[in-house]
Amino acid sequence: MPDRPDTVMLFAAGFGTRMKPLTERMPKPMIPVAGKPLIDHALALVAPLRPRVVAANLHYRPEPLVAHLAPRGVQPIVETPEILDTGGGLKNALPLLGKGPVITMNTDAIWIGPNPLELLRAAWEPERMDALLICVPAARAVGRIEPGDFTCDAEGRLGRRGDLVYGGAQILKTDRVAARPERVFSLNAIWDEMKAEGRLFGIVHPGHWCDVGTPAGIGLAEDMLRQHDVR
Repeated sequence: MPDRPDTVMLFAAGFGTRMKPLTERMPKPMIPVAGKPLIDHALALVAPLRPRVVAANLHYRPEPLVAHLAPRGVQPIVETPEILDTGGGLKNALPLLGKGPVITMNTDAIWIGPNPLELLRAAWEPERMDALLICVPAARAVGRIEPGDFTCDAEGRLGRRGDLVYGGAQILKTDRVAARPERVFSLNAIWDEMKAEGRLFGIVHPGHWCDVGTPAGIGLAEDMLRQHDVR
């Protein structure tokens, strides 16, 4: 089993409820931000890693996403009849991804600064970590309304309910995911097990991050890109 992650799982199955009315016509990952579909911003971060496999779970209005992703070398996995949540979606994809650690990434955020996936891979220490999450201080999390998700101690271990916002990207060992008996479950349950054993870690991204979960988030993301002169 490789210690260095060489597969990527993109989470793209959500209903995009907060993005209505735009998602009444298309799935959220296909909504344009700064001239290209939201999911293409994620794919631009994946490309430098040259992963062996890139998969994406789909559910709501999957047809345009299947057509868009297949020519880009992404293997779509349509969840049917029900949506499986993050943990169930990853478990469902494991036959394709393999048994090693996997990079997972949400597809509804825009990043400014170093590639978060490259930072994760450089900081990954499998002998002491079961998961490594990338976080952003709440002050640099554009469009985030809710409080932060985590605290981080001096050794990088994460605790709940702090001022760090989870950026939606991580490296995760998948043995606990594979062992879960449920078909539908959240990765939060896996994180809580790891946290209890001191195996849940995080790093802080030095740049900016924008949540593109609502129509207003599109404008915020485009303003952020213009302010930092990213084209």
